[in-house]
Amino acid sequence: MSTAETSAAGETLAEAVPSVGALADAGGATGATAGVGSTVGGAVGRAAAQAAGKAADSVGTIIAASMVGTTIEFYDFYAYGTAAANYFPQVFFSNSTNPTVALLLSLVTFAVAFLARPLGSLVFGHFGDSIGRKTTLVVSLMTMGVATFLIGCLPGYDSWGVWAVAALCLCRFVQGIGLGGEWSGAALVATENAPANRRALYGSFPELGAPIGFFLANGTYVVLELFTDNAGMLQWGWRVPFLLSAVLVVVGLLVRVHMEETPVFREAQRQQRVVKAPMVEVLRTSWKQLIEATFLVAVTYTLFYMLATWSLAWGTKTKAQGGGGLGFSTQEYMAMLMIAVCVFALFIVISCVYADRVGRRRVIIGSSIALLVFAGLFPVLLDPDVVGVHNTFATMLFLCLGFALMGIAFGPIGALLPELFPATVRYTGSGVGYNLAAIVGAAFVPAVATWLSSHWGVRSVGLYLAVMACCALVAILCCRETKDVDYMK
Repeated sequence: MSTAETSAAGETLAEAVPSVGALADAGGATGATAGVGSTVGGAVGRAAAQAAGKAADSVGTIIAASMVGTTIEFYDFYAYGTAAANYFPQVFFSNSTNPTVALLLSLVTFAVAFLARPLGSLVFGHFGDSIGRKTTLVVSLMTMGVATFLIGCLPGYDSWGVWAVAALCLCRFVQGIGLGGEWSGAALVATENAPANRRALYGSFPELGAPIGFFLANGTYVVLELFTDNAGMLQWGWRVPFLLSAVLVVVGLLVRVHMEETPVFREAQRQQRVVKAPMVEVLRTSWKQLIEATFLVAVTYTLFYMLATWSLAWGTKTKAQGGGGLGFSTQEYMAMLMIAVCVFALFIVISCVYADRVGRRRVIIGSSIALLVFAGLFPVLLDPDVVGVHNTFATMLFLCLGFALMGIAFGPIGALLPELFPATVRYTGSGVGYNLAAIVGAAFVPAVATWLSSHWGVRSVGLYLAVMACCALVAILCCRETKDVDYMK
């Protein structure tokens, strides 16, 4: 091996493993003496290759573990959202004589998990900041998976009466507890293992779990509806996505057991900086960042559940049923959603690449302003008096524009929220902020949007989104730029 090759191997190794990199530099210097340099250089080259391979495998495991967990979590949530909009009004609220009331009651159960999520973030955040990210993430995934599977086993109102609704709400509450600990832990696993100049890009991997989980959940329903009539879906078909979640949970656990603890948390342990009461510390030192985080994320929740849950009911149900009378079948609308969610995934990655280049603030300021414009324009695309009935182009334009803006607003959040908090309380701070946003921005979005549109028309839903976009704009203007923060502190 030549001196140049030895030096190159040393430089490569120095980037991957600093301690071995120092040895590589020594090997390069020794290469001035041909025999010794060749021997040392060869050893360094072999060590570099081995270290690089281990680093790549480790990063691959980290990415897979963060992405698969959020994919499963969001799959479970979207399966419930679709069922709540289409099947639960007849399965669990069949005693209601008014279809609109049954739909509203069904969508209110959708909110139960969001109310539970801050509690989940407190519990899992405490353990994530005190005992580590890995174990906490495994338990959160199990919690969500078991609750989702049990929903698929529940009898309907005709069998258990009001107890069926109570059991549904209990399972939904436990779902929320599990999800409350999932996102922030997955974001930390990705970003705490990322190079400093690629944190937003690495943070996009758990964010991509949202469109992937959505695609899987809706894809399952689309396939079921191809081969099952409405009576079959109401009797057993709606259960299948919930029962299939057991398979996804097993896959997620197999990936996560091979995951290493993050270097940032290991360093905090080594320096004995682990906090005994993370939430108390967050309230004492980072309360402002907690408020900022809540309103930064809230608008993304509002937009997403308007697109994925409220618009599904609006596009497929008649005005007498609480919808907009757009004339689409559930299967048709789900197919359009699946196409549009690919746009969502693409813009998550694009926004994160730009967030690493120009900063998080500039990207999110731009998305907030764009959302204000979108909020004023999109009602026209969903008004049957303007665009007519079954206007596929107008509806696809609404969905693709909405999901593109969703991707831009949501992508950088995976890095921005953790960067707002110090390492010792990062799991708790980012998790509580993210899940408080779920209450502010998502818990009652389908129910509120349905109520607004049934009383004041679709334009009132646009006004609702505009208010949330204004809150996000104020929050990001109050934030400092976090792209260059010291993430180890």
